[in-house]
Amino acid sequence: MSQNSPTDISKPDFTAEKTPVNPPVNPENAVGSGQEPAKSSPERDVLSAEEARELAPLYSDVVLALKQVYDPEIPVNIYDLGLIYELYIDRDHRVSITMTFTAPTCPMADEVVAEVQRSVEDVPGVSDCHIELVFEPAWDQSMLSDEARVELGLD
Repeated sequence: MSQNSPTDISKPDFTAEKTPVNPPVNPENAVGSGQEPAKSSPERDVLSAEEARELAPLYSDVVLALKQVYDPEIPVNIYDLGLIYELYIDRDHRVSITMTFTAPTCPMADEVVAEVQRSVEDVPGVSDCHIELVFEPAWDQSMLSDEARVELGLD
């Protein structure tokens, strides 16, 4: 799936039919202020269309913050590289991010995760940020946005 396709989960879709749900966060892999991630429950997971519309500007600001973080080995930001698998903001403005790296052995992983943490927590309105690092599905070039493909000379 192209990063710019209308059904891409990394792009906001604030319709009543498809509202974001809280991604699973394993507390052992989570990075954050130490607060427990939002728990799953039917009334907590699904945002109403109105709530999703209210969170849309914050979602956009978080995406802009993520676009300021660059992979140290590739001159493209982590969002356009397709390293952000899920982005969810709950009613309390806690951000949950599921992300990966281009390779599981990335020597700069800790630094990049810390930079993501700082960048997102610096967004006005964000109350907390939890990051889950995953390696399934494995990242591949199909996850690049069109902008990243152009930047890397792949198109």
